[in-house]
Amino acid sequence: MTRWIESTPSEYLKIKSPEQVETSKSSDLQLTGKELQKLRGFGGCFNELGYLPLKQLDKKKQEEIYRDLFSPDELNLSFNRTPIGANDFAETWYSYDETDGDYDLKNFSIDHDKETLIPYIKNAQKYQPDLELFASPWSPPTWMKYPKVYNSGRIVMTPENLQAYANYFVKYIESYEKQGIHIKRICPQNEVFADQKFPSCLWNSEDLRIFIRDYLGPTFKKENLDTEIFLGTLNGPEDMSFSATGIKLDNYNRYVDNILFDNKARNYIKGVGYQWAGQHAIERTHESWPEIELIQTESECGFGENSWEYAEYIFHLFNHYFTAGATAYTYWNIILADSISTWGWQQNSLFSIDSKNNKVTRNPEYYVMRHYSHYVKPGARVLESTGHFKSMGIAFRNPDDQIVVVVQNALERELPFTFADPNNPAKSIKATLSPRSFNSFCID
Repeated sequence: MTRWIESTPSEYLKIKSPEQVETSKSSDLQLTGKELQKLRGFGGCFNELGYLPLKQLDKKKQEEIYRDLFSPDELNLSFNRTPIGANDFAETWYSYDETDGDYDLKNFSIDHDKETLIPYIKNAQKYQPDLELFASPWSPPTWMKYPKVYNSGRIVMTPENLQAYANYFVKYIESYEKQGIHIKRICPQNEVFADQKFPSCLWNSEDLRIFIRDYLGPTFKKENLDTEIFLGTLNGPEDMSFSATGIKLDNYNRYVDNILFDNKARNYIKGVGYQWAGQHAIERTHESWPEIELIQTESECGFGENSWEYAEYIFHLFNHYFTAGATAYTYWNIILADSISTWGWQQNSLFSIDSKNNKVTRNPEYYVMRHYSHYVKPGARVLESTGHFKSMGIAFRNPDDQIVVVVQNALERELPFTFADPNNPAKSIKATLSPRSFNSFCID
């Protein structure tokens, strides 16, 4: 039996029936017989500006949203992210220790998070028994940086400072563990190339190599932590980017390979996380270091328009990252009200909450996520395929051997589509895809 679920700009999650055909060949999308990477799953980021409007809803509505997002029977968001301290969608900018020169971290405290992020995560845990978390800071404590500000700057590369920062990660992980929240993996810095108006910190390749190799990795080992270290999150490098100020050149190999060719540093690195402009680099890492796990760490956020056009772009990103070797896809703002970030950026989200009447809306990107995460289960394998729909479609094999084909028709007209599995010709299908549609085919 095959189920076909279709979403168009005017109708979401319509159940249809494809035509069953018996063929071993398709020029549209055909399996090669090769299985690729195993998926960890899908998720989003726990941000304060999502939790605060959710908290204002009545208890029943809150629980409906948590279930819709995290239950294995719904979106099944199981591979999620949380910030270490403030990010651009925090209510205020903060770290866990702002006492200048407190290298012993005597004033370290996660009390701020006990009001927002921790209850947000714990409510999700009630519906997602297999919830995994990875975490990253947007900025170290300001006294560890030059200049001493959240938005911009670099970490001060002294041994005393770097060891204190490594200990800062340990205290964070241990403090969350006491709250019943296990941090499975960390990325040392969100967007190492981003010098932003919001909490951020630039890291060059050599500084990041030294921090991981000589401080963060050895400290985790000494403290016997099972939390994994992933290089990232890398929002690049871009070999060449162009703007009104001219051409900027970054060398991919001098950044990424400078770290990965250091055997001691690589010994501590369990994977690499890519986002934003990192989409242009992930394939090169996968080709050169196929033994290293890759994850997509943040979906691109738009400008709050929550349009079908932008959802089509996000659909492409899912396809791109999995084709490039990623084992997980992480959305950004799960929920937002009609508020803007602390520096004035309104963004897209899976759910929107109207602050005037508490009306809840599922946005188009919710349906993009559902076409993948509801049907493609953690533990699924990406299946290698060929065909003219390869840039718009991808196939997976679930742990129960069900094949899921997720495919888009980006054109303004209907398109005929066939899918063939040469190893099982009787399970091949034929359908006519509606214009600008997202489609999931579940082949038992």
